[in-house]
Amino acid sequence: MDTRLLDALRAIPPAELDYSQWVSVGMALKAEGFDWPVWDEWSRNDTRYHEGDCEKKWRSFQGHAIAPVTGGTIVELAKKWGYNPINRGEEIGWDDVIADERKENDYGENLVVVNRDWLEGKTLPQPMGDAAQQLITYLETLFDSSDLVGYSADAWERDDGKPMPKKGCWDRTAGELIEELSNCNGDIGMVIGDTAPNVGGWIRFNPLDGQGCRNENVTAYNFALVESDEMPIEEQYAVYQAMELPIAALVHSGGKSLHAIVRVDAPNYSEYQKRVDFLYKACETNGLKIDRQNRNPSRLSRMPGVMRNGHQQSLLAVNMGKKNWDEWKEWIEAANDDLPDEEDEIIGERGNLAPALIEGVLRQGHKLLLAGPSKAGKSFALIELAICISEGIPWMGFQCAKGKVMYVNLELDKESCKDRFALVREALNAPSTQSVKIWNLRGHSVPMDKLAPKLIRRASKGNYTAIIIDPIYKIITGDENSADQMAHFCNQFDKVCTELGCAVIYCHHHSKGAQGGKRSMDRASGSGVFARDPDALLDMIELELTEDNRSQRKNEAACRLCKAYLALSGHMNEVGQDDLCNSKAALAACEKHLPPAEYNRLFDEISESDTKEDAVTAWRIEGTLREFPRFKPLNAWFSYPIHELDDSGVLADIQPESDRPGGRKRNGKGNLDKSSRAQGKSELDGVDIEEKYNAAFSLLGGKVTVADLVRAIGCKRSTLVDYLNKSKKFSIEGKDGVKKIEN
Repeated sequence: MDTRLLDALRAIPPAELDYSQWVSVGMALKAEGFDWPVWDEWSRNDTRYHEGDCEKKWRSFQGHAIAPVTGGTIVELAKKWGYNPINRGEEIGWDDVIADERKENDYGENLVVVNRDWLEGKTLPQPMGDAAQQLITYLETLFDSSDLVGYSADAWERDDGKPMPKKGCWDRTAGELIEELSNCNGDIGMVIGDTAPNVGGWIRFNPLDGQGCRNENVTAYNFALVESDEMPIEEQYAVYQAMELPIAALVHSGGKSLHAIVRVDAPNYSEYQKRVDFLYKACETNGLKIDRQNRNPSRLSRMPGVMRNGHQQSLLAVNMGKKNWDEWKEWIEAANDDLPDEEDEIIGERGNLAPALIEGVLRQGHKLLLAGPSKAGKSFALIELAICISEGIPWMGFQCAKGKVMYVNLELDKESCKDRFALVREALNAPSTQSVKIWNLRGHSVPMDKLAPKLIRRASKGNYTAIIIDPIYKIITGDENSADQMAHFCNQFDKVCTELGCAVIYCHHHSKGAQGGKRSMDRASGSGVFARDPDALLDMIELELTEDNRSQRKNEAACRLCKAYLALSGHMNEVGQDDLCNSKAALAACEKHLPPAEYNRLFDEISESDTKEDAVTAWRIEGTLREFPRFKPLNAWFSYPIHELDDSGVLADIQPESDRPGGRKRNGKGNLDKSSRAQGKSELDGVDIEEKYNAAFSLLGGKVTVADLVRAIGCKRSTLVDYLNKSKKFSIEGKDGVKKIEN
């Protein structure tokens, strides 16, 4: 005989079973060695119970050799009503399945909000008026005037003397009952019928359809009953208050318990079951031993206003705790959140700021996003940064603090990544050290929410100053354009920063289309969360070089080579300074003073230099910073494999694409490109218009104009107006107003 089955049996409401299920429970109990009174006692909780039926039926059970009914039948039935054999202080067998109860039942994180060791009972409030007024208030709180209300003022008595409610009535509306109670002079028996003084009365808390009082007759799943009688009633009241339960009505049963009618606001029976499971689990986690037979939506509860054994079943309070189910569920899931406590403001005292990792850009332990279009050399820039931090040397003109770096490579194969680091080190003239560790994950990348704990575990003993992740599109979790999903994604970087105490640096790509007309923080592809989340955003935008720009660079490179060869040969002083600034004159001087072999070698190097200069690109780097003042935009050349700041000032006068009138590219002769003319219609590509509208709507108090959206997006008015006129989500109201169309 396995006594654990009694716990499972108590979790099953017999009134919810059909005849065959009820019989199966009896057969299972007999098969497990129990006697018929166990089945009989449990069956008495059903209004269909008849004295003697269980004993008579029990004798007919002979078992079934082919498919015997065993205790497993009871356990499986009990699980439908929330029973779980794990964590009940029971011995676990070898074949038992150990499940994560919280995950299976959507119970979320730890729901404990009551410290039982420090729980003190609270004085109960006084009843809310006379008997009739209590019942009126109860009805007004729980029902609409047209709702049919089920109640029972009569009972029958079991063999053991325990009174049980009869099915009662369900043919009157709340409005009708309230009207009659208002005219009964306090005698509620005139309205509902006289109740036996030692028994009391009952009422159902969800409306019915007038055809019966079972679960299928419930028309709205608004409330659930919470009852516990295994702790002092004052402590029950204290727990209800501490849990902030959304209690619509709190009724003293006239006995050992408080009946809490809790708002669950379920749209259907299936959701009702899930919410009651969550509610009961939360109550039990906080020390309330719940009577799980009360879980049905058609359940009877104690009716306020009537007498029971010399005590009134009284209405003590209405509308306690949180206003509704959603507000309470969100609150209790967040109540035990392991977040840090609040701190007092100390007036006049400045914070103890983290030291700078990149001077004027990023503090240690913070986040940096490098954004730019494809082929901007973002990966090379991050490799440069990794080396500069490891050596404590400047990067893009900003001094770096020295420290260890982990470079998480998600895109390149192992050998290509190794080669890039070697090339960049050589170009930077930086010595090779062991201060950069490379974690090659190409072919092994996982979503960031899965990668973060692995990364934290791997790096926890490395004492890293910075972790660089390149690129993030390989590990994005969810829809790139979804603000809430990207907020969850970016939160993983916070976890890494917090757990490891290091900076997290990562790169992301631009959206499609022209970018010059946008603010730097609006260029990254996807949700605006990408721009708002990091502590420092560095954005790269390409500057279109003319033939004159390239010729000037080729001239300067050729002159540098000529000077070097003339210096080595000892003929530098024989050439005028003006000739050394012109590649043709300098090359002619070299031909005159250098041996033929040397001159041929120089000529070949100049040819290689010209080829390299043809591949050079130019970039403007803008910063959006949280911790430092915004710096003046930087102009840099990307001359494979590194970026070099433009000291000449040549790039300062070049406007990015779309900053020119009309936002169009021009070719080297000043004419419009055919491809550029087509790109004008791509100005809004990658922009989350709805997110921009919602932000403006919130900021401006509910009124958004076309001009407001143009400023928020950084686009041309004509482009936006054309989009809005074609959109199914927005409309232009009046002269300039923008309205969101609700589906």
